Order: sequence, then C-alpha cells, then structure tokens
Amino acid sequence: MARMTLRTLALSFLLALAPAAWAQDQAFTNRATELKDKGADSARTLASLPENTEVKVIARGGAWTNVQAAGQAGWVKVFHLRFPAVVATSSSSSSGFLGGLTGMLGGGSGNKQATMATTGIRGLSPEDLQNASPDPQALAKMQSYRSDKPSAERFARDGKLAAVSVDAPQEGKSR
Repeated sequence: MARMTLRTLALSFLLALAPAAWAQDQAFTNRATELKDKGADSARTLASLPENTEVKVIARGGAWTNVQAAGQAGWVKVFHLRFPAVVATSSSSSSGFLGGLTGMLGGGSGNKQATMATTGIRGLSPEDLQNASPDPQALAKMQSYRSDKPSAERFARDGKLAAVSVDAPQEGKSR
C-alpha cells in the first residue's frame, strides 16, 4: 500500500512540473520582427512576424532562437521574444519541504499565480567576432548616454546609494 502511495505521489509531482516544461516550447514576439534563415543580422529574411505572434521554440543559441512560426522554421533574436512561465506562489503559513510540495501540487490556501520570464546571453560566438564591423553611428549614440560625474553623484545621492570600495582583481587569480 505504501508503495502505491509513493508511486501516486511521484506521478503527481511529475504532472505538476509538466506545464512548466511545455511552456518553454512556446514564446511570443514582443515586437514586430524578422524570421531569418540563420542566426545572424545579415541572414536572409524568410518572413516578417507581427507583434504577439506565437512561435514554437526549437532551439536556443546565444542571441538567437530557432523557432517555428507562420509555417516556417527560422531564427529570431532572443530579445524579440517573450517566454511565459507560470510560477505558483503561496501566502499560506506552511513552509519547508512539505509546504513547497503542497504548493506545487496546488494544495494549501491562498495560492496565486505569477508570471516570470528570464533571458540570458553568454556572449559573442567566434563567428560574431569574425563578422564584426565598426559602427560609428552606434558608438556615437552609445556615447550620448554617458553621464558626467556631478550628474552621477546627484543620481546616487537622490537614490540614497552609498559608495562601496571594491579591490581590483589581481591578475591570474579567480574569485
């Protein structure tokens, strides 16, 4: 009998996690964007996707995501996508392992749902570096956002931020 209860609990746990796994296969465009044949700005455009277009995520690679949309497979910039995920939160007084387990299984009082999305990019690929070219206009635009020291100090003071001294890392040593 205990073995049957354990199997039922394990199956319930896996079924509770399934929607989160399925949600990762779905995304929506957060702006009008282009579906490219490769993960590169210079790639050929296959289709124009309007804002809020539902796409199926096939694979992720750096700053680009391989998707299926409008009956075609192609690549979209990851920052042009919104990845919905549902997270259960609980305001009940139970805590610890059992409280978390019952919260994931939908038990307890005061359960709510919150939407969460995260995106991360590791860096530039060797191909990105090889194909890079200077863009003086982009550099000038970036430099226009620069702040002078008095403005930065005023911003920090208004935000009640405190100065923190951090030692520079020594060469050859990792944290």
